[in-house]
Amino acid sequence: MGENNVVDLVMFMGQSNMAGRGTAADAPIVPNGCGFEFRAISDPTKLYPITEPFGVNENNAISGVTESTKTGSMISSFAIEYYKITGRPLVAVSCSKGGTSINLWQPNGAFLDDAIARFNSAKSWLTANGYTIKNKFMVWCQGETDGDNAMTTADYTARMKAMINGMAEAGIDRCYVVRIGNHRDDASLYEPIIQAQTDLCNTYEKAVLVSTKFAGMAAAGLMKDPFHYTQAGYNRTGADAGMNTALHIESLSINLFNS
Repeated sequence: MGENNVVDLVMFMGQSNMAGRGTAADAPIVPNGCGFEFRAISDPTKLYPITEPFGVNENNAISGVTESTKTGSMISSFAIEYYKITGRPLVAVSCSKGGTSINLWQPNGAFLDDAIARFNSAKSWLTANGYTIKNKFMVWCQGETDGDNAMTTADYTARMKAMINGMAEAGIDRCYVVRIGNHRDDASLYEPIIQAQTDLCNTYEKAVLVSTKFAGMAAAGLMKDPFHYTQAGYNRTGADAGMNTALHIESLSINLFNS
């Protein structure tokens, strides 16, 4: 696996469009060695090749981060494009649950504590088994529920920043944001949340916007219901996010080398 067992550790967190409501059979196959899943809940003893539906077994009834509706996600396409640019495999950890508000992902709450525990479990296992972790980050896709509940831009921004800070204190370098798209039948409903995510990524160094592809899915006919996407939609967005995340991380390495 990779030169000298160097990997990047990534938490994939959020609600249903991170968990994935696509069709696993229509997702791309991650080539051997390009990406792995650490199953922090169901089997934290080894690495598994990334397959869809990603994270399907990572249910924690104690924290409440549990669901039975993961059917196909953007993670495979993300991992493929990420590896093409970095040459490093991802070790991906699932921590997502459909229908969740940002209010549930706050510091000292059960959901964020669970995410931090999963992150620490993966980090400890990798270190103990001879891997070198070069980058540690999270990818976030969430907000539709808060749009449905008419949360203001200011409130969402404050809660998202608190969530990112909580993860940063645990050792995450930064949060890469896959911005939510529009409600299929009410194009303006999610505008406050979309604005909050865009503005935070423009003003806060720990938040980086890596895909806005979901915004065009309704017009492209790639929504399966008012909230969720077809697997083709997840594949496009995951590939875009994986490429842009990789480019950002590689640019940081170049800047560090030249400084």
